[in-house]
Amino acid sequence: MTFARLPALPRLLIATQFAFNIGFFAVLPYLSAHLTGSLALAGWLAGLILGLRTFSQQGLFVIGGALTDRFGPRPVVLAGCALRVAGFAWLGFAESTWAVVAAVLLIGFAAALFSPAVESEIVRQAAAHERATGVARAQVLGLFNAAGQAGALIGPVLGTALLGLGFRAACLAGAAVFVLVLLGQLALMPSGSTAARRDGARGVVDIARNRRFLGLCGAYGSYLLLYNQLYLALPAQVERATGTQGALGWLFALSSALVVAGQLPLSGWAARRLSLRRSLLIGLGLMAAGAVAAGLLLPVRAAGGLLPSLAFVVLLTAGQMLVVPAARAWLPDLAEDHRLGLYTGAMFSLSGLLVLAGGAPLGALFDAEGPLPWFALAAVALAGALCVPKPPRGAGGPTRAAP
Repeated sequence: MTFARLPALPRLLIATQFAFNIGFFAVLPYLSAHLTGSLALAGWLAGLILGLRTFSQQGLFVIGGALTDRFGPRPVVLAGCALRVAGFAWLGFAESTWAVVAAVLLIGFAAALFSPAVESEIVRQAAAHERATGVARAQVLGLFNAAGQAGALIGPVLGTALLGLGFRAACLAGAAVFVLVLLGQLALMPSGSTAARRDGARGVVDIARNRRFLGLCGAYGSYLLLYNQLYLALPAQVERATGTQGALGWLFALSSALVVAGQLPLSGWAARRLSLRRSLLIGLGLMAAGAVAAGLLLPVRAAGGLLPSLAFVVLLTAGQMLVVPAARAWLPDLAEDHRLGLYTGAMFSLSGLLVLAGGAPLGALFDAEGPLPWFALAAVALAGALCVPKPPRGAGGPTRAAP
């Protein structure tokens, strides 16, 4: 299965995800340094602003998903792109604290609109392609994930090249990328709506009663909580091992490169050999193994003291490549088609709440040295594995899992 063999709409959605991440990662990795350096904000205030951006995005995904169900993906994606252009341009010129906060909130809310729209539609298109051709939907979603990681790999390079001209130049470049995405969506995204009915309140009630979906959210939330440790536990470990965070960028690049190179072969293998449930279980198991390996390898000084970090990054990324496509591929089996946007947004919002609840306790553990914090991360992954729902008796197969 290759990009060129897909229908036009899935190709557009995959290219959109690639461009999204180029524009996003050209700016956001450098925002913290801009806040504490150029704007001289206190560290706690910079942390609060970054947290507000995450909340305005992840916490509001369910709104973007519900709007997608009501109006279809095209207008929601277009609105999100327009807001992201405005947000990046505003951030580039913002000098007061309140202007920065407003721009960051706008950037986050833009993603809360377009990301659920794009992700729910690629899930719908992947399921349709599976029905038409027999190609496992997880393979299409694996390609979507790889495209996003390729954008995450290129974006920081673009941002670094532009930072010599100042943070404003990086923001304007990010805005320009989203202008191109906006124009592409205007020209190529079909205008027909996938919405079927206005039943948002009923949909929320159904979500609360859907135990298998809530279990999937628990499993995906544990993955997100562990993935978040790339930005918390990993920097702490690298600095303890080497005295600096100079190697951190290379480890992030390694994670993205592994996904770009390995996602498609791994997705193809999983589609042939594993059910969606087993993909989730094995993926979370690999992530648990990465955390355990990091804890056990702490005394080892090989590779300049970076061996624990390398083991964590490699196994965490391998687990991610199984968990992310499988979780997304499972959604059409758990949600009615006219509620797919709501369910997609709800999965990300509920998972984000788990990250919010678990981030502080895990962060407190990493104030101490030793293997215990890493073993706690492994316990999170194993708890997520316990949440993975079981299909009904007689259901399931190599690539599907029934509700």
